[in-house]
Amino acid sequence: MSAQLQTAVVGATGYAGFELARILGRHPRLAKPLLFSREPGNSIDLTDYYPHVLGNGQLRVHAFDWQKLSDSKVDLLFLATPHETSREWAPEALKRGMRVIDLSGAWRLKQETHRAIYGFHDADAALASTVSGKAVYGLPELRSKQISGSTLIANPGCYATSVIVGLAPLVAAGVINRSAGIVCDSKSGVSGAGKQPTSTTHFVEVADNLSAYGVFTHRHLGEILEQLNLQDDELTFTPHLLPIPRGILSTIYVRLEQAMTPVEIESIYSKFYAGKPWVRLFGTKLPQIRYSLHTNYCDVGFNLSPDGKRLVIVSCLDNLMKGAAGQAVQNMNVMFGFDEKDGLN
Repeated sequence: MSAQLQTAVVGATGYAGFELARILGRHPRLAKPLLFSREPGNSIDLTDYYPHVLGNGQLRVHAFDWQKLSDSKVDLLFLATPHETSREWAPEALKRGMRVIDLSGAWRLKQETHRAIYGFHDADAALASTVSGKAVYGLPELRSKQISGSTLIANPGCYATSVIVGLAPLVAAGVINRSAGIVCDSKSGVSGAGKQPTSTTHFVEVADNLSAYGVFTHRHLGEILEQLNLQDDELTFTPHLLPIPRGILSTIYVRLEQAMTPVEIESIYSKFYAGKPWVRLFGTKLPQIRYSLHTNYCDVGFNLSPDGKRLVIVSCLDNLMKGAAGQAVQNMNVMFGFDEKDGLN
């Protein structure tokens, strides 16, 4: 590895890829990142897509080329690519000696029943199984030891991050009455659907509207279940599309095994997230989407019912930062032993 880490981003013209390029470009421990698009053709300038970064020098986006990656001695490859592309390209990158942080869902899920929703058809099933075994779920608040020194990080989904961060301390403490069911009501801005427009993300469909989708079928459900070791019938997750560009708010409803006090709940969260710089605890004050926009924070607050047995948790984050690019950089920092806050403040 070179004195300064050489990174590359594939998919730099997408929403998450652009955020990633922007963060990496100012990171104190990195050489200037190489930027790639998936499409063949001539190189372009990133400012052609995002004029608001004009004045920062030339930011060329090249057509993807394995040889250019090798010639440039890339240490770490970020894949901000569709699931199927990452499924194909991550094994090749590992073979060529690069480490990989994948922002897609290609390597997040270990259980076949959950992974089936992606409909992957691997050309080499044995190789895919081996690579899957190496993949570490990249939520540093839960998996920092596994992330450190790993070669393949599966960056978590945005919804999944908000829900897991909100629930993990309570699940670990064993205070939730799981038989009563956990309900997660999550809402996201439109950028969570990616840059490619669809019939459901056009302005006329989204503006002045709020819609539920993916009930019982959303791809992030499996992540939540696997990372929290929950059974399918213990959690109901419903995502919604908000008419805003970015941000996620998850409202999570649980029943407790026994009556508790706000002080006891706050203590569980404080102990679990001690030393975790990118989780902000609001106690009984509820966070809002706007508080975490354009930051890598996940904000968590709660309210407890008067009888002390019903708890509502609110978890907020920026889906393009802690839900995608910011968390990817946080994972890189942990992977290479950098300060977890480097490049993200």
